[in-house]
Amino acid sequence: MTAIARLAVYAGSFDPVTLGHLDLIERASQMFSDVIVAIGFHPTRHPLFNAEERMGLLRQVTTPFPNVTVESFSGLLIDFCRTKKAGVIVRGLRAATDFEYELQIAHANADLCPEVDTVFLPTRTKHGFVSASLVREIASHGGDVSRYAPPVVCAALETKFAKKA
Repeated sequence: MTAIARLAVYAGSFDPVTLGHLDLIERASQMFSDVIVAIGFHPTRHPLFNAEERMGLLRQVTTPFPNVTVESFSGLLIDFCRTKKAGVIVRGLRAATDFEYELQIAHANADLCPEVDTVFLPTRTKHGFVSASLVREIASHGGDVSRYAPPVVCAALETKFAKKA
C-alpha cells in the first residue's frame, strides 16, 4: 500500500462532537496535509444522533478547515485507513487511563497494518474532562453545555431533548 503523503484519519463516534474533538481536528489539520474525520458505526450501540445528523454537525463545525473532510465507516478502522490510503491515525488522550486502551489498539493496528502509524495528541487542559457522554448527560437535564460543545451542537442537543420530553 502506498500511503497518501500526509493523510490522517481521526475517528470516533462523535455523539455529539465536542469542543475537545474540534480542538483535536484543528490541530490535526495543521499537522497533516489532509484529515478525514471518520464517524465509526457500531451495530450494538444506540447513539443519540443518527448517522446523518452526526455527519451534518461535523461538516458544519469543520468548515473552517479546508483540508478536513467528514466520512463514515463500519468495521475496523485500520481497514478504512487502508481503503483511503491513509498513513496516520490520530487519537486524542484525555487522561492516563485513555493511554493504556489507546496503546493496545495502536499495537493491534500496527500488527494488522504496519504502514499506518498512530499519533497521540493530548487534549488541551480545558477539555481534559469533557466527553460526549458528559455533554449528553448535562444536556439531557437541561444544563448549559456551551462551554463544551459548538453552538450548532448545543442547538441540536436542545432540539433533540425537547422532542424526548
